[in-house]
Amino acid sequence: MKLQFVEAGEIVTTHGVRGEVKVLCWLDDPEMLCEFDRCRIGGKEYTMEQVRVQKTCNLVKLQGIDTMEAAQLMRGKVIELYREDIDDEVIFAAELAGVEVYAEGVCIGKIADVLDYPGNAVYVVKGQHGYMIPAVSQFVLSTDMEANRMEVKLIEGMRTDEN
Repeated sequence: MKLQFVEAGEIVTTHGVRGEVKVLCWLDDPEMLCEFDRCRIGGKEYTMEQVRVQKTCNLVKLQGIDTMEAAQLMRGKVIELYREDIDDEVIFAAELAGVEVYAEGVCIGKIADVLDYPGNAVYVVKGQHGYMIPAVSQFVLSTDMEANRMEVKLIEGMRTDEN
């Protein structure tokens, strides 16, 4: 299911005296946040005047947040991006929850969780049996978010309750 907003990170502290905030980015790469010019924080839309990467975080200057005191009030808040601003080809783990998974035309269950491992993500599928399916093109044949459907190729060892 496509979300209206996607959580992109958390404001962890302030930076400087002109209202910049430091964001711990939850996207695959902090560079991705630099591509956007608006966000939502606490239900309110903000224009991101400047976004730059600092190591594994982002420094963000929000329009209307011009002092260190104002920035301090933003600590601990989550930055959300508008899904409509993100390429439709990009699918987020949170959107995969509940997607029906099919192998050879038969529904084997729904995605219950997405585990993030260094090599690749793994989809945890729950149905009559449990499955752990690596999120790679060798096993994930297609994903249709509009139809809430994913086609996969199963191999021995993916079923978690096998002997």
